[in-house]
Amino acid sequence: MFARLPLYLRLVRLDKPIGSLLLLWPTLNALWIASNGHPSPMLLVIFVIGTILMRSAGCAINDYADRDFDRHVKRTENRPLTSGKIEAWEAVALAAALSLIAFLLILPLNTLTKELSVFALFVAGTYPFTKRFFAIPQAYLGIAFGFGIPMAFAAVQDHVPMLAWIMLIANVFWSVAYDTEYAMVDRDDDIKIGIRTSALTFGRYDVFAVMLCYAATLAIYVGIGIALGFGWVYWLGWAAAAGCAVYHYALIRNRERMPCFAAFKHNNWLGGMLFAGIALHYAVAQ
Repeated sequence: MFARLPLYLRLVRLDKPIGSLLLLWPTLNALWIASNGHPSPMLLVIFVIGTILMRSAGCAINDYADRDFDRHVKRTENRPLTSGKIEAWEAVALAAALSLIAFLLILPLNTLTKELSVFALFVAGTYPFTKRFFAIPQAYLGIAFGFGIPMAFAAVQDHVPMLAWIMLIANVFWSVAYDTEYAMVDRDDDIKIGIRTSALTFGRYDVFAVMLCYAATLAIYVGIGIALGFGWVYWLGWAAAAGCAVYHYALIRNRERMPCFAAFKHNNWLGGMLFAGIALHYAVAQ
């Protein structure tokens, strides 16, 4: 069992924390806004650990669903499940165990948060299969990656205001942007195996679509900042995030594999800048 631990860690991508961070930033945004900048330490721990657990479970299910596709993709052909180093049932069992632990974490929280977690689990578990029929599965991913937003509001306020759903929409646009960059890396392989991605759906308009999605995300956060009366420090964070988006255009405009992958990974900074603006606004406003 312990000898196989490195394989399990690779399966759930603990060696690649970028995915967890892309889930974590919007969740932290929601926690800070819902609590007026004062999230309880307990909630912070629950949502940080729960986010990492659910992202890890999602990776295991994703590899299970894509095990016959991944062997035909350069970037994924050596993953533990695809390469045969672990069995399919092990991936499913690990995903179930991680999901159970994540659910146990939220048992102290209110009923609404627990009810939302069931839907979050459903979306996370079904996302990998949408690549077989949905033209833009990245939009579905945005719901899966952003469902910590309504859950955070529910945990703090015991209801989900319209603001939470607006933030979730912003996260959908952001997810389509960064995951299209990710899909641009695998475009040639995805064409051969017949999988659906936004990079193929957008075709020669892929770069334009990515930048349009960034613009929509940032525009929504302009509206949020104005509606909540955020101060100058928030706008500095917003401007830094916008600068990241412009930098991503420079990386992806030629559609080269490695620069597109670099743009995807750099989204950690974009999300981090938005969160920094929100957190520092509440810190300065005290």
